Amino acid sequence: MRARIARLRRVLEKEDVRSISRRYFIANGFDGTLTSIGVVVGAYLSGIDDGLTAVAIGVGAAVGLGTSGVWSVWEIERAEARAERHRLERAMLTELEDTRVQREGRAAQIVHAVASASGPLLAITLTLVPLALEGIVFTMLEAVIASIVVGILILSTFGVYLASISRQRWYVAAVRMGLAGLVVAGINVLLPG
Repeated sequence: MRARIARLRRVLEKEDVRSISRRYFIANGFDGTLTSIGVVVGAYLSGIDDGLTAVAIGVGAAVGLGTSGVWSVWEIERAEARAERHRLERAMLTELEDTRVQREGRAAQIVHAVASASGPLLAITLTLVPLALEGIVFTMLEAVIASIVVGILILSTFGVYLASISRQRWYVAAVRMGLAGLVVAGINVLLPG
């Protein structure tokens, strides 16, 4: 167990691992947030007048995106790690099976898969909170609007974070990212039916 924890620490100290995991977390969190906004607006416009029903639909989306995040990234990173290991084996003229290189590659694969799944799960969960409070704190329309606002805040937070690592103006990045939430809500309102 100590060896696994030490391996995980070594992997998390690598900038390339953190960078890739950040990308998966934010990209899939972005997808999850926009999906959640679409589900919330679509549920309301479809006549669903119960917040918990809309939450149940959103949880279905979270399960789908979370599973997609884990599964796709697990397979992508597995293939990339094997390809890299094969390149190293050819260059070194030796097998790297059951070595530190392979074990750390597997640990990085786990970190990436967890980051990929946790982004949409967290984003969707937070976006759905106002709907869970429908009938207690909010009317259905107020819960929908609050969910959209939460989603836009999540997207804006992603923008602020990306600006902090890329030395951009945080407020410009926040607006650019948050705007996507408004676009999704607006498109859903304009859709026929």
